[in-house]
Amino acid sequence: MNGRRRAAAGALVSAAALSLALAALTGVAVSFARAVVTPRRHRPDDVEVLQVGPRRVVLQATPDSVVPGRYGVWTDGGRGHLRVGDVLGTTPGRVTRALLGVDAGTARPGAGRWNQYYWAGDPTTALGLAHVDLLVPSEVGDLPCWFVPADVPSDGAVPAGTWAVLVHGRGATREEALRALPVLHRLGLPALVPSYRNDADGPSSPARRYGLGDTEWHDVEAVVQHALDAGARRVVVVGWSMGGAIALQLVARSPLAERVAALVLDGPVVDWHDVLDHQARKAGIPVRWGRWGLRLLAHPVGRRLVGLDGPLDLRRMDWVARAEELVLPVLLLHSDGDDYVPSGPSARLAQARPDLVEFVRSSVARHTKEWNVDPDGWEAAVEGFLRRRLSDPS
Repeated sequence: MNGRRRAAAGALVSAAALSLALAALTGVAVSFARAVVTPRRHRPDDVEVLQVGPRRVVLQATPDSVVPGRYGVWTDGGRGHLRVGDVLGTTPGRVTRALLGVDAGTARPGAGRWNQYYWAGDPTTALGLAHVDLLVPSEVGDLPCWFVPADVPSDGAVPAGTWAVLVHGRGATREEALRALPVLHRLGLPALVPSYRNDADGPSSPARRYGLGDTEWHDVEAVVQHALDAGARRVVVVGWSMGGAIALQLVARSPLAERVAALVLDGPVVDWHDVLDHQARKAGIPVRWGRWGLRLLAHPVGRRLVGLDGPLDLRRMDWVARAEELVLPVLLLHSDGDDYVPSGPSARLAQARPDLVEFVRSSVARHTKEWNVDPDGWEAAVEGFLRRRLSDPS
């Protein structure tokens, strides 16, 4: 009798331990999945301005601040903004860079936040390009949008009636697109730069969660329709990071896809599973636990734990697996130094579709900072691609 009782007690203890382990595992999986789809409204300061001189600034050395290129630094809680350039020297814990401009506030020591966009403001204040602020209706509400008209006529290499729609990445702002506007403007392309659902300045979906491109493409579709209604005959979509995933869903699922002439994608998410496996490893979470969280996104009940409006199936956003479905030219710009969205899927997509995909591979830039490290090279690649592909009758 005592033996049976001990066996029963042991079974109960084992079952309780298993239940606790499963609960803990589910909790980790849910937390991981929820972090993936939850917009970040506040970004903390991440770099210290140590000294400021007439033409140079000394910064705390961080993984971002020591990389060559042009960048910005928000200061005074976002009220000030500096633009910095070449690395002039490094010492332990410090990096000296050229000070290229002070756009707002006063350049002085203090806490700052690294700005990969380089520019701050809108097309007029940052670049001197005239623009109009628009509200484009969508299924979730009005989307704030910059319209930058082309005051330079096309030289014929890029056919008249071609517009550009620029789509920023997850948790970014429209300022991310400022870097691309000068080259598009020189080519004579009018440009629309929208916010989309759950942006800080955009309308919210009911659950206030990202769809990782699975829902946001509807918003970009509304902007493309606005362009067509305003006189565009076809559009080029430029996307960064998750903006690339959004653009790929647009051309796969929208009836307006036939009016999209080409895609230009910088550091794009081509396969969310690859990206999120990488993020799980960075966070110290076993990949299989992270994958469990991703399965919750697609589950009718699990998605409620995460807080999504509806199930989210990441398989239809795997463009390595769907490579044969591509039907239009794509320029991929992606660095092997990307610490957030690994470049492997971009390379595999380019290898699978060399007829349509041009791959500009680099090695130094961190996530979506290819322009920052080599602005002339980035703009030459984009201009050359658009001239070749848009003038091709096929």
